[in-house]
This record gives sequence, C-alpha cells and structure tokens, in this order.
Amino acid sequence: MAEPRLTIARRELATLRSEKTIVLALLIQLFIAAFSSFLVVGLVSLYDPGSVEGYEATVGVTGDASDDLLRVVDDQASMAGVAYDSQAAARAAFERGEVDAVLLADRRAGRVFVTATAPDGNVRTTIIVVQLREALSTFERVERDQRSSYLSATPLGLPPRSGSTPYYGFSYTVLLPLLCFLPVFISGSITVDSVTEEFERGTLELLRVAPVSTVDIVDGKVWAAAALAPAQAGLWLALLGFNGTTVRHPLAVLLVVAALSLLVVTLGATIALLAPDRRAAQFLYSVSVLVAFGGTTLLPLNPVNTVARLAVDSVGATYPLLVGGYLVLGVGAYVLLRQAVPRIGLAD
Repeated sequence: MAEPRLTIARRELATLRSEKTIVLALLIQLFIAAFSSFLVVGLVSLYDPGSVEGYEATVGVTGDASDDLLRVVDDQASMAGVAYDSQAAARAAFERGEVDAVLLADRRAGRVFVTATAPDGNVRTTIIVVQLREALSTFERVERDQRSSYLSATPLGLPPRSGSTPYYGFSYTVLLPLLCFLPVFISGSITVDSVTEEFERGTLELLRVAPVSTVDIVDGKVWAAAALAPAQAGLWLALLGFNGTTVRHPLAVLLVVAALSLLVVTLGATIALLAPDRRAAQFLYSVSVLVAFGGTTLLPLNPVNTVARLAVDSVGATYPLLVGGYLVLGVGAYVLLRQAVPRIGLAD
C-alpha cells in the first residue's frame, strides 16, 4: 500500500539534485552551520547590536533581601536595578512597562528565596531570562562566600563559573531558529513547484494512468518534502553542537520542526492544487507563510520562541505538551488535505 507513495517520494527527492536554487540554499545553510563558531562573530554585528551588546534590562527589586540583591544586579554589565518598597509596587511598574522584570528576595529561616517575574511573549524574553540567571548565579556565589565563615566544613562545592558571551542570545534566538525554519519554508516551496509542474507538463495524467490514486501522488510529494526539513535541521543541530552551541532538547526541537514542516508542506500542496499556475501558487504560498508566521509572533509560544526556549531549557516540565500540540496541528492539517483532495476536482 505504501510502496507507490514511497516510489513517488524517492522520485521527488531524486529530482531535487537538478534544482540549482535548492542545492545552493542547502550549501549556504551547511556553510553557516558548519562554521557558526566564527561566523556568529560577524553576524552579531549585523543583528541589531543595540539590542544585544548594548541592551540593558531594567529590573525591579523588592523584598527583605533587596539591598543585597540590588547591589549584585547593579554590578551586572547589562542590567540596572530599581528598588521598590513592596511587591505590589514592583508588579505595578512591571505592568506599566517601566521595568523588564521583577525580582522578589525574601529571607525565611535564614535563607534567601528569590522569585523572578519575566515577560512571556517574545524572543526578548529569552535574553532577559539569561541575564536574570546570570545575576542570580552571581548572587548565590556572593551569599555562599559571605556565609562560608560560619561553617566548619563546606557542605557543597561551588559550581564552576560559566562565562557568558554577548553572542549567546544571537545564537539561540536568531541563528538556531533561522537554521531550523528556513528548511521548512523551502520544503513548502518545493511542494508548490512539484505539484504545479505536474499540471504544466501534463505528467499528472500520466501518473494517474499508473495503479496509484491521486491521494497517493499527493502523499508521495508531501512525504518527500516534509522529510527534508527535519533531516536538515538534525544535521544543522549536530554541526552547531560541534561548534559549541549546545541544544538542551534536540529531539523536541526536531519534532517541532517536523510538525511545522508537515503543516507548511500541506499548505503548499493545497495552494498548488487549487491554483495550478506556478507563479500564482508561489505568490499565494509566500504571502500565506509570511502572514501566518508573522502572526504567530504575537503568541507567547510562537515557533521561534519555542525553539529558542527548548534550546536553552527554559520551557519547564510541561514542554512535551507543547511539542505534542505542534504535532497535532501538523498531522491534523495533513489529514484534512487527504480528505479534501477528492473534492477539489482531482478525484480518480
């Protein structure tokens, strides 16, 4: 049952070698991923330097231990602290946008408990979370050092200090999403070209003479294009890891890419079936993807933010539900396409 679909999928993959544009795009991505360790230095200079190297997060600090924490925050190169008398005042300033985050430091039973509040809605959140993590790590070291004189023995050794570079945010919020989602958009464009070419060359009718259904033909094309993006993303992640950019949840990132690839390829196939003219189909596909992808940036868990947070392990323990949601979305769109093919004038 699956053999004719796999045969069509293999034929689609074989024809990609003659597409010079696709091969060139793959080579460019391969070059960026393979040499990202030094390319990122130059790319950062093009990536709005004011929002990374010179960006300063304003943090509201309140609580019983706010004085000690405020000194640590002010010592950070990319942070500025503002003291507030109460948690309500700090939260009100956060709601008004006067501060980027809030740190509540309370002393209880001889310990300091810090509660951090950060915005949840855009890529800048990842950068702020990284800065807060660095400040709290420094605060922990200061507290341990001040209290070490009261201990007769060290109960737990200090973890090694990790160096933070200005390229951290760029690598995870720009470079990684770019390498993950560019193959997704290319796969959708490949599907549009593949389906419209069958109409223009009249080869679709020849394929239908063979013992395969129209749904099988669409399946083969969708499978081939949808498999390309996660395969490329897997290779890019391996090369990024080789260059020192570690992804904490690589499997989850690949599943998100696979789900979005299936969704975008399904969109491309649907547009190509409804508008068989290649130029019109490519225009509609490009506009649809731009509008849809741009619209998702308004959502807290948009694809770019999701991949960045999965990479730096900032998604919490419920991230499997998030990944599952993407998979349901992709598979659901594909099932709808299979049901719609016989109803849009291509019935056997």
